[in-house]
Amino acid sequence: MCGICGFVTKRNIKENELQAMNDSSYRRGPDDKGTLVFETANGYTVGLGHRRLSIQDLSENGHQPMSTSDSRISLVFNGEIYNCTELKEELSFYDYKGTSDTEVILAAYLKWGRDLTSHLDGMFAFALFDRSKDLLILARDRVGKKPLYFYKENDGIVFASELKPIMFYPGFRKEINRKVLSRYLLQGYINAPESVFENVFKLEPGSVLFFENGKTDIKKYWDIYKTYHRKSAEKCDSYDEAKDRLKVLLFEAVKKRLVSDVPVGTFLSGGYDSSLVSAIACKVSDERVKTFCIGFEDERYNEAPYARDVASFLGTDHTEKIITMDEMLEAVNAIPQAFDEPFADSSQIPTMLVSKTAREKVTVILTGDGGDEFFCGYGDYEKVRLAQLLDIPGAAAHAIGSVKIKGSRLEKRYPDKLRVISKNRDPETKTQLQADICRYYAREFVLRTEGELPMDYRMESVINESNWVKRRMLLDMAAYLPGDILCKVDRAGMYHSLEARCPILDTSVMEYSFSLPLEYKYIGNIRKRILKDIAYDLIPEKLLNRPKKGFAVPMDTWLRGPLKEELLTFSDTSLLKEQGLFNAEKLNSTVNRYLSGNGSKKAGYNSFVRMLWSFLVFERWYDTWIKKYSL
Repeated sequence: MCGICGFVTKRNIKENELQAMNDSSYRRGPDDKGTLVFETANGYTVGLGHRRLSIQDLSENGHQPMSTSDSRISLVFNGEIYNCTELKEELSFYDYKGTSDTEVILAAYLKWGRDLTSHLDGMFAFALFDRSKDLLILARDRVGKKPLYFYKENDGIVFASELKPIMFYPGFRKEINRKVLSRYLLQGYINAPESVFENVFKLEPGSVLFFENGKTDIKKYWDIYKTYHRKSAEKCDSYDEAKDRLKVLLFEAVKKRLVSDVPVGTFLSGGYDSSLVSAIACKVSDERVKTFCIGFEDERYNEAPYARDVASFLGTDHTEKIITMDEMLEAVNAIPQAFDEPFADSSQIPTMLVSKTAREKVTVILTGDGGDEFFCGYGDYEKVRLAQLLDIPGAAAHAIGSVKIKGSRLEKRYPDKLRVISKNRDPETKTQLQADICRYYAREFVLRTEGELPMDYRMESVINESNWVKRRMLLDMAAYLPGDILCKVDRAGMYHSLEARCPILDTSVMEYSFSLPLEYKYIGNIRKRILKDIAYDLIPEKLLNRPKKGFAVPMDTWLRGPLKEELLTFSDTSLLKEQGLFNAEKLNSTVNRYLSGNGSKKAGYNSFVRMLWSFLVFERWYDTWIKKYSL
């Protein structure tokens, strides 16, 4: 796990300027650093920068940027290639200097050229430059575990793992991408390919970018929807066989992710996914597994006792830390540095804290991410299932609701839940159920701008799946998982120089899950059915079968308490008018009404509170990176 950055430009950028870009990501790689700047035959200046968190081959042989012996191909790489050993056998022609997986990418390019990504199994983001062709290749792993931004400037391109190096690029103008603001307030994150800045983009998961002679070409080498339809045709008709096969794949995925030259551990919340990964790690590891959990003084949010019971059963070397309110708020203050793009999933806070705790003993951590999306774990999937059953009655209710009584549509008088179903008429957003209050404020808080993105993801017809639960799962895999969950884990972990690995997101596990009938994952009131049954083979059911708390924080209490004055300051009308992004009067009056306690706790109230948190996170980011930070 590392940080990469660089550029291909017609401008005269010096190596010390590249070094400043590179050093801005020092937390991603505190163990080593390297830069390389050279000129190409057609007048471009190429810069490659790398910050190293040493995981495999701790010697100088793992130093980056790394080049072939003839210096024709140069590479900077962030991530892990899990089929490294197999590839080295297949690519035995290459003269390997060390044992790092970085060299395998160079060898893969020499054999397969532009198609090399199809042969790589792992989590990765890399930049490779071929001097003989004046070709830059940027690539990101299949599901988006590793981040990669790029900035287009005239006939050049700049890239980085984070926004910081791009902000340090000489002459970069930090112009806010207004088109994403309403969607950000509603969703709490900015999804690829957009970013918070104009002309800066995220390379989408499963994509590879070719920059050649000033032109950019982006191709998908792994499309989640196409892969789903191909693999779902391979129906599995036996639940027992499916369970046995998935169990084998999970064991292999965990074993691959335990390979490291530095200490490895697992997050253990006591829930199904992290407990399953920890239990498998205990079975396949040659050493006693280190597990990590945090707890909270407020018992409503404290899962530590459950994790403690699982750890005791498994016999792990368990570390538990109870987090105080002061430590939570200290993490809040670190958000703009850890997340250098506005990001408002509040579970980022406990994720940062558990990462800090784990980093005291290990450098690599295994997580349970992906279980909810690929095996139907979220409670929203039940709402989506019911919404599809009620869609025809909802259409009738919508027609009746168009009748006006005293100048007002009858639909406005419907109970909240009925109104959500009644108004759910857009075929492109059928599974994205939101209360009116959320969309209303996300729209009204932001000053209108040309080309504004819709707040929802208007793309459900592309998925081409008639079952709404399956469709929503696929949408979450493509948007919410990389844009929110994986972003959170990557940034929170790397802020503390901790590499996170996700066995459930192994390519073989993901693709096999597509062949499983929905009832293997969701039947009756049981979600994640097949994962749970595998977990019960390893851990007593009584230790796992409990209500899920998750990494929640008391956001409403915080905004009305320790964060109240800050919320008032950032919603001041004069400040907002000077900023010119938000509707100053509407936002200010809404915040004051909320803080006075006059707000009605109707359907969508919690989402409304999250929206105010999203606004506060944005303003903290803006204050840090736009107003105060002089580059």
